[in-house]
Amino acid sequence: DHGMILAMHLNKKPKHGGSVVGRQKLWRDRIDAHNRLMRNYFAENTTYPESYFWRHFRMSIELFKRIAEKLASHDRFFQQRRNAAGELGHSTFQKVTAALLMLAYGIPADLVDDHLAMGENQAIMCVKRFAVGIVQVFGPEYLRAPNAEDTARLLEMNKARGFLDMLGSIDCMNWSWKNCPKAWHGRF
Repeated sequence: DHGMILAMHLNKKPKHGGSVVGRQKLWRDRIDAHNRLMRNYFAENTTYPESYFWRHFRMSIELFKRIAEKLASHDRFFQQRRNAAGELGHSTFQKVTAALLMLAYGIPADLVDDHLAMGENQAIMCVKRFAVGIVQVFGPEYLRAPNAEDTARLLEMNKARGFLDMLGSIDCMNWSWKNCPKAWHGRF
C-alpha cells in the first residue's frame, strides 16, 4: 500500500509554484547588470558624468537615491532579496531604474531586459509598485492641493511668464499652432 501511495504522490502534478512546464529558463546575470549600473552612474569614478545621468533621467543622482531609499523602506518589493532558489534578486536601483525608464521614455517592458537583466513581468511589476509607492510616500507632501502660500507663489511665477491669473499647467487645447505639421492637423 505504501508503495502505491508513494507512486501516486510522485506522479501528481504540483498545485502551485515552481517552474512552468515548457517554459525555458533564461539565465539573466542580475548581479553583473547591477554592477554595470553602479559603475555607470553611482560609483566613485563613474563611467558617465553626472550631466549624462541628468540628461538620461531628468533628475540628480541625489534625488534618484532619495527616491530609491524611500521606496525600499516603504515597500519590501524594492529591497534586494533572495528568491526561493536562493538566487539574489534585482537590486533597488535596478527596480527603480526600470520603472523610470519605462515611464519616462515609454519603452516596452521587454526592452529593460537588455540593460538591467530583468524579465518583462518583473519590469511591469516595478512600474506598478513604483507608481503606487510614489503616491503613498510622496503624495502627502507633493501631490496635495496648493495652500495659500503655494497659490501666491504659482500666480507670481506664471505672471512673470506672461500667464496672468493662471494656477496650473496649460493644455494648449484652445491655442492655434501656426506651424503644426500636416500629419498632426486636428489631433491637438
